[in-house]
Amino acid sequence: MLHSSITQRARIKPHSVAVIQGRQRVSYHELDRHIAMVASFLVRNGVSKGDRVGILSKNSAAYIASYLGIQRAGGISVDINFQDSPHEIKTIINHCAISVLIVEHAYAPIAGQAVTETPSIRLMIEIEKLPGGSPGLTRKIPSHIRYTTWGEIQGEDAGNVEPAALTGTDIASIVYTSGTTGKPKGVMLSHDNYLANARSIIAYLHLTEHDKVMVVLPFCYSYGKSLLTTHLLAGGALVLENSFMYPNAVFDKMVEEGVTGFAGVPSTFAIMLNRSNIRNYQFPSLRYVTQAGGAMSPQHARELSLILPKTQVYIMYGQTEATARLTYLDPEELMKRPGSIGKAIPGVELDLVGEEGGPVGDGSEGEIVARGQNIMVGYWNAPEQTSKVLRQGRLYTGDIGRKDEDGYLYIVGRRSDMIKSGAHRISPKEIEEVILEMHEVHEVAVVSVPDEILGEAIRAVLVLKEGYELDAKKVQRHCQTKLASFKIPKEVVFTEELPKTNSGKIRKFLLKEKNLAGEAVR
Repeated sequence: MLHSSITQRARIKPHSVAVIQGRQRVSYHELDRHIAMVASFLVRNGVSKGDRVGILSKNSAAYIASYLGIQRAGGISVDINFQDSPHEIKTIINHCAISVLIVEHAYAPIAGQAVTETPSIRLMIEIEKLPGGSPGLTRKIPSHIRYTTWGEIQGEDAGNVEPAALTGTDIASIVYTSGTTGKPKGVMLSHDNYLANARSIIAYLHLTEHDKVMVVLPFCYSYGKSLLTTHLLAGGALVLENSFMYPNAVFDKMVEEGVTGFAGVPSTFAIMLNRSNIRNYQFPSLRYVTQAGGAMSPQHARELSLILPKTQVYIMYGQTEATARLTYLDPEELMKRPGSIGKAIPGVELDLVGEEGGPVGDGSEGEIVARGQNIMVGYWNAPEQTSKVLRQGRLYTGDIGRKDEDGYLYIVGRRSDMIKSGAHRISPKEIEEVILEMHEVHEVAVVSVPDEILGEAIRAVLVLKEGYELDAKKVQRHCQTKLASFKIPKEVVFTEELPKTNSGKIRKFLLKEKNLAGEAVR
């Protein structure tokens, strides 16, 4: 269990720093003590093995103590996206019958709205804005829900409550998918799932107690959670910044703290390359950069490697259902195999299967199927959905890929994203990579829209770099130089920002549903 490894670390090197946020520095001893206090408070207030406890908070030391304290008490932590609406939060609470909700002060008003008509909730704990600060929930919650603050937990005597008796197969957490399809599901992950994936990542990233990772990804997202798990298990440190809105301030902190690692999704690196002063920075301690959460275009990968020539760039692929990670591309292969997601991480087996379920040969396309200790237990309270993706111990990812002659994987597209135009099946990713070659383009998403003749037509939605102009015909002409005629976008739409989840993934279904045609088209 991860909370047990924190305890061991606290005994061996109690003063080692585990968490850095602003001026706050939390040692392993302090973190372990707070984890124990949370666990003790929950047990004394009726939380038993298997009970669901929700967390509605941005990244902080209190979040980490809550997350691991829940598990030490035997509970199942449920991550709730702090950008969710009250209705979405209420839906999650009722879906998995959350009994206790830990909420950050800033989200107290939203929580107060969300807990109406949630009969399972019996206790709410508010992480105060300041020690002893004014509570924000007292007058906003139903009378049957007990309310308390983080300050009460801090006074808890943790020494009299033993950690819950758990096995590796017990559920540690339920992570609701980020909803790029509009229909989030509760992914059940066991303690063994987390430890297996973390140990594999530690091995290929060569993480040690000397590593410090800059965390701009939220812990409620599986990629962010993997940073928490891997670096605490390795005995390293987490440097927390809850926003990448001002990237230069993040870079200043990275230099100041001697950060050795940085992790981001495609939109993170688009901001880094197009809307920051990264070319003016030197990062003497930065050993590695990791990218996942969607495909990084070969163009962005090339730019990043040129800007950070002494830093190893790892392209990775995974899913929440795989506890975050399935493949990685060795940095030495980055320039040799543009667009590749690499090979399976240690402890994972990957196959490509065709429509009939049989294996496909090198160069042929097939669905990526995974087996390993990191594969989820299933979806909470959804046996039919579980049976669709978990078959005979293997995870059917829904992603279409191909292998080259050396066994390196390339994502062709998401099965559900493939555009069926006339007699053709078209990968949006291929078109996106071509459009991103244009120096005016900051970001792009390609989706299908209904078409009376073809069934589906191609729509490209672009965000331009600041100060640049572009028109639809120029985009189409560029695509004509690289793509077959049936892959040329019929619609080219320009917008200020692409709709994204909190983790930075593009919510493509909104680009399909919204009538964008004609809006700001040049």
